[in-house]
Amino acid sequence: MSLFLLTFFLIYGGVHLYLFAKIKGAFHPGAAACAVLIILLVFMILAPFIVRLCERYGYETLACIMSYTGYIWMGVVFLFFVSSLLLDLYHLLIRAGALIPHRDFSRLVLSPLYAFLLPLIISSAINVYGYFEAKNIRTEKITIASPKIPEAAGRIRIVQISDVHIGIIVRGERLKHIVEEIKKAEPDILVSTGDLVDGQIDNLAEHATFLRNVHPRYGKFAITGNHEFYAGLDQAMDFTRAAGFTVLREEGINVAGVINIAGVDDPTVDAYGLAKETTETKLLSGLSRQHFTVLLKHRPVIEKNNVGYFDLQLSGHTHNGQIFPFNFVVRRFYPFITGYFSLPNDAHLYVNRGTGTWGPPIRFLSPPEITVIDLIHGRTEKTK
Repeated sequence: MSLFLLTFFLIYGGVHLYLFAKIKGAFHPGAAACAVLIILLVFMILAPFIVRLCERYGYETLACIMSYTGYIWMGVVFLFFVSSLLLDLYHLLIRAGALIPHRDFSRLVLSPLYAFLLPLIISSAINVYGYFEAKNIRTEKITIASPKIPEAAGRIRIVQISDVHIGIIVRGERLKHIVEEIKKAEPDILVSTGDLVDGQIDNLAEHATFLRNVHPRYGKFAITGNHEFYAGLDQAMDFTRAAGFTVLREEGINVAGVINIAGVDDPTVDAYGLAKETTETKLLSGLSRQHFTVLLKHRPVIEKNNVGYFDLQLSGHTHNGQIFPFNFVVRRFYPFITGYFSLPNDAHLYVNRGTGTWGPPIRFLSPPEITVIDLIHGRTEKTK
């Protein structure tokens, strides 16, 4: 966690330093104005940390105000940074064109003021759009046929949510809307593949009621993501169980003699010294191969030696970058970034791009989703 924070603040601080340079170039502020600007930018860099402190000490109203202010600012600043870098590249190409004899492209260069305002307008517009996209939940549907699904069981519908990040932003009406979409899907099984909660989760017990009112016929199952540990594992587990989920931590069960469901902890467990003495291989190899096995695993990482032990892995974590173009960065770490993937041995992987948001309450070209997976008896195949 400390390494994550250090990396985050170094990157975030660097982006603000870039912003400061752009503001100076556009407006040429005096020494006093620069000092005020520096204080303001440092304050915004620290805003996520301030939000956590306010939550911890019970200043919920202040935490809510700071959360929306700080995280919307984060979205604007990062998109400004990307837009402005592209504009810098454009200017670099224009200057390179000046090397061509008898060619003058200087009229195509924007002034520092307009070079600041254009990315600001673009990033602000994307954030407004992204705020509404983050509330527009899509339902993604796939059907998987397998001879391991008993014909007598008929269709078994699994509804997957992931990375809901219930907390200071995703709560109340937003959570209610998520639950409404889950109910519309009429799940036989509901699974949460990690990060059901966000950071500090004080005063959120009442919000568990929304999810507790979903009653699939075969039950609800959840695993830990990295944020369950950031929030405090005991608190997170209490909330998850209060919402009606059976938490699977390096555990596997058979559901009604129909399918196996196994769940593993997020690797963050190691940093907190809470790892259980088992392995994914040992867990999966102990389950009957006669039944269709669903592996719940927060991060979309495939352990090749285990592919023969499960039929479907459900994951999340990536958010598909949440805000384009950050999906290109995330893809460097997680090649299976979103959607469906075929694996060897008739196995499948589905990566949910997230049902809520982390940080900025926006999404851009990566709408939130709930996933509906219909398991039916038949020859092994997958269809949309």
